[in-house]
Amino acid sequence: MDLPRAENVERSEDSTKISTPSYVIMDTLKGSITIEISKDASAGVVDRFINLCKSDYFKGMPFRHVIKNSVIHGGDFDLNGAAHEWILKAKASGENALSPKHEAFMIGTTRSPNSKGFDLFITTAPIPDLNDKIVLFGRVIKGEDIVQEIEEIDTDEHYQPKTPIGIINISLIQEL
Repeated sequence: MDLPRAENVERSEDSTKISTPSYVIMDTLKGSITIEISKDASAGVVDRFINLCKSDYFKGMPFRHVIKNSVIHGGDFDLNGAAHEWILKAKASGENALSPKHEAFMIGTTRSPNSKGFDLFITTAPIPDLNDKIVLFGRVIKGEDIVQEIEEIDTDEHYQPKTPIGIINISLIQEL
């Protein structure tokens, strides 16, 4: 997939800080999405996400599946196992019962992340069995309209976007 790659622009005034960044700005072809990293999330997942952000892993990463009223998925193309089954099953069944614990615009990854990569999920609606499939580590605090624009793109029968859409740049910042 040919997504433009932005130059690595450091948005933090002091990039030498050792503390964990509190926010991520994800630039997409549709606009920017600001994510607050959860302080209560799994430290291992957060550390891995931050290290991958620093290594430019997410730059140019396409969103592989876009399922309206459910989830946007970016990550390794070879999506197999529980996450893939969960994504397709939820869409096929049309289930979208409200979850008492989770809401839309949450950021997460699979419970058993691929050691070679990282699956990134943005929920676009409350998902009933989210705890069983995804480890949440953040939430969208700005750019919900951008998430909704991405959610509206045309997809094929496998929920893969017909036109390229994904992450063109990602920046870690301490304060907004």
